[in-house]
Amino acid sequence: MLSVKLNGCDNFVKSTDYQEYVKKALATKAVLDAGTGAGNDFLGWKTLPSETLESDLIEQCGAVCDKWREMGVNLVVVIGIGGSYLGAKCAIEALQHGFVQRTDAPRIVFAGENLGEDYLCELMDLAKGMNVACIVISKSGTTTEPAVAFRIIKQFIEQKYGKAEASLRIVAVTDKARGALKSLSTQEGYKTFVIPDNVGGRFSVLTPVGLLPIMAAGYDVKKMLEGAKRMQDICSEASGENPAVKYAAMRNALYLGLGKKIEVLINFNPKLQYLGEWWKQLYGESEGKDGKGIFPASCNFTTDLHSMGQYIQDGERILFETLVSVATPSRKMVIEADEQNLDGLNFLAGKRVDECNQMAQLGTKLAHIDGGVPQIEVAIEKLDEEHLGELFYFFEYACGVSAYILGINPFNQPGVEAYKKNMFALLDKPGYEEASKEIRKRL
Repeated sequence: MLSVKLNGCDNFVKSTDYQEYVKKALATKAVLDAGTGAGNDFLGWKTLPSETLESDLIEQCGAVCDKWREMGVNLVVVIGIGGSYLGAKCAIEALQHGFVQRTDAPRIVFAGENLGEDYLCELMDLAKGMNVACIVISKSGTTTEPAVAFRIIKQFIEQKYGKAEASLRIVAVTDKARGALKSLSTQEGYKTFVIPDNVGGRFSVLTPVGLLPIMAAGYDVKKMLEGAKRMQDICSEASGENPAVKYAAMRNALYLGLGKKIEVLINFNPKLQYLGEWWKQLYGESEGKDGKGIFPASCNFTTDLHSMGQYIQDGERILFETLVSVATPSRKMVIEADEQNLDGLNFLAGKRVDECNQMAQLGTKLAHIDGGVPQIEVAIEKLDEEHLGELFYFFEYACGVSAYILGINPFNQPGVEAYKKNMFALLDKPGYEEASKEIRKRL
């Protein structure tokens, strides 16, 4: 079961001060639960685990995967950006073998999250020798990065298999009634899944946005939803021991009370790299507005202890860490003795690699706390579908509670439009002529 530990935080935050933030977190939790806060038309994510488990969505996703299996599909291109790909990418990276492609499910690759020409060319090099299907994810169908990628991949699939068969190989996850992608899907006969109107992109991993790609990769999304449902029940408790309340309270005590403006999400398991990427969008896009918000960063330890570790230990005291720890690895490897012992490591003979990793984790915690870096720990027992479901829901719920403490609407993202307007003007999009003239005067 997921737990939150406040490792050495009492060295930095007085108990009485922390309890005041617990009271604030419980108050904002009540607002979140009542649905009376800012952005309350985007709270559909709160009940997704329980509602989805009671629906036929898993069966619908399974039917698509079964059909593709019958067709021999061995490559699925998932097209999306931001919340439309990060949750699925995170889950698949965490669950899959790091080096060997499984034989009972297609390879999953991602496109539409960048505008890299070399990236797309190399992806198409791969696709030419594979049996390809595509999941395109967009509410509107007009977001530039995924729309460009989809145009290229759609044309490739149609040319390779014909338009009739392309309609079986392309699945859209989009708005239920409007938008360019919905219109195209209706026109071409694509199977569609709905992104609920009341769920924003960064909270959508437990909708078809995340569930369909994760299932296509061969993983058990029902177990993931069951883990999320367990956390949904836990987060409903109006208690200072509620893990979401503890996390939201302490991170705000560190930020508002002590001026710790940067939160570094760390892990000691390389499979969790993309959890950091998903989490950065969730908290950065939810809290970074109105001149407020903790800056979310991430590091992968022990790797980054040999680079960023220097700054964390001895740099400006403006940050704190949140560690996501995994108690039990899935595999076992023991370090053997070496007769020459030239590396001097025979003192480790007979120990598991994970024991070394755990001691590195403990040593890092002590060193960083001594160096003035508070640490919150989010602990799970093992890395599987159920515990990932717990993590997803926990961070989403805590995000809502935490942002409301700051007086921020966590469910909008007004700042992300600025670069798009400039880009459209520079690309001479119709309707942006005047903006283009003004921008070019500045260049």
